[in-house]
Amino acid sequence: MADDMGEKSEMPTSKKLSQARSKGQVPKSQDLSGAITMGASIAVLAVLGGVMLNSMALVMRRTLAGQTIGDSLGPDGALQAARWAMLESGRMLAPIFLLLVVVGIIAQYMQVGWLLSAEPIRPKISKLSPIAGLKRLFGKRNLVKSAVNSLKLTVVVVVTVIIAIRRMGDVAALAQVHAAAGAYATGLLALELAAWLLLLLMAIGVIDFLYQKWQHTQDLKMTKQEVKDERRSMEGDPHVKSRRFEMMRDIIGQRINSAVPQADVVITNPTHFAVAIKYDPESMVAPVVVAKGADYMAWRIRQLATMNDVTIVERPPLARAIFHGVAVGEQVEPQHYEAVAEILAYVYRLKGEAAVA
Repeated sequence: MADDMGEKSEMPTSKKLSQARSKGQVPKSQDLSGAITMGASIAVLAVLGGVMLNSMALVMRRTLAGQTIGDSLGPDGALQAARWAMLESGRMLAPIFLLLVVVGIIAQYMQVGWLLSAEPIRPKISKLSPIAGLKRLFGKRNLVKSAVNSLKLTVVVVVTVIIAIRRMGDVAALAQVHAAAGAYATGLLALELAAWLLLLLMAIGVIDFLYQKWQHTQDLKMTKQEVKDERRSMEGDPHVKSRRFEMMRDIIGQRINSAVPQADVVITNPTHFAVAIKYDPESMVAPVVVAKGADYMAWRIRQLATMNDVTIVERPPLARAIFHGVAVGEQVEPQHYEAVAEILAYVYRLKGEAAVA
């Protein structure tokens, strides 16, 4: 029934997954990437927060004290001071921004590996259709996504409120302490809140990544017919393949039928391999392999040898060595000259005795 209705019940093949990947269709979670980037930001602030705060305070003091504009108090001096403050701030923040960019790239790489594809940003006419846009906007997937995002926002807000209530006393006490101590306490409170939110967002990101992988597999599922069509396109039509194999077998058989009767000897394994060898001292430098085969073809060579009175000699190691090391039409390798010569001498002796008899 599922087959008849074209239900996509089969897991996607490796080819289908590869095609989807080449188009940029890969499972990834923006929540997980955001959580990893947030973790890197918290780590940077925890380690370098004090240094950054002191540097920014120094820039502010020098700017307000007029130590950056020299003797000029006019517009040019103010512009020079603003430019200096921006350059100093950029010099301090640039390495941090660069680090966060690298972390973001690593977060993406951890999920999808190395992938460059322009397919997702390629203009498509279908994306400009208002009807298609409305379908996507009010589709089941977008509605579910909106509900999940609302749930995540609610959870984040609840956790934030709980931590704020727990620390309400500490926040109220900030009015009674020195500015530096208050800033330090505020920083610690912010880091604590960020750490709790990081753990929460990391858990959400992992769950979302697993869901995206599951959803990606569901989207790429195939019908049984699609799997058959893909296998046929990769391996070729089974009927054509079978016919090609039969033709090849016929061609090989014809060569064996004409070559084996002309051989001087057939060396066998005795059952798995068979090698037909011919030697003509007047036209050949060394014995030549005129036919060889394994299993069924070996049986066929032995059958033809018996029918045409070609001597069969069992030498398993030699038969295997020649079968694997010498192609049809090539000479026997020098290391096998002595063994083959002994067999040919034995064959010639048998034929001489038969002729005398």
